[in-house]
Amino acid sequence: MENLESRPDTEVLSVHDCWKYLRSSSVARVAVVSSGDPEIFPINYIPDEGTVIFRTGPGTKLNAVLAGQRIVLEADGLNTYGTIAWSVIVKGHAEIVTEDEELQETPAMELSPWAPGTKEHLVRITPAELSGRRFVISAPSQWWFPRDA
Repeated sequence: MENLESRPDTEVLSVHDCWKYLRSSSVARVAVVSSGDPEIFPINYIPDEGTVIFRTGPGTKLNAVLAGQRIVLEADGLNTYGTIAWSVIVKGHAEIVTEDEELQETPAMELSPWAPGTKEHLVRITPAELSGRRFVISAPSQWWFPRDA
């Protein structure tokens, strides 16, 4: 496995930069453990005052939240030119947002899931760990072995 120190074009992001990138995107993946196996789901989300919020319906994600499991969210993206990529990982505790007052005050009320189906549960992830990195995208000639003609 390659070490970040051996890659001068890879930068570990500050907490401030992690939040900047999280605010610049709306699509991520959430990982939970279900019956001992990792499960990964695409979601759309919104950052809200140092937390991340998404909607879900009955199923694996909701069961993990209700069971008090830790949850991981990973978002990534590219700059406009496709030359620099970033990735941010949020590890933490998730809970259902239940108080009507809290629901009315959050921008997540505007959050509309892309996937069909009922998504009546608003989930808030409070980060225990936040990390990210940004790196220059290598040209394919640096990682792809040319095929013989």
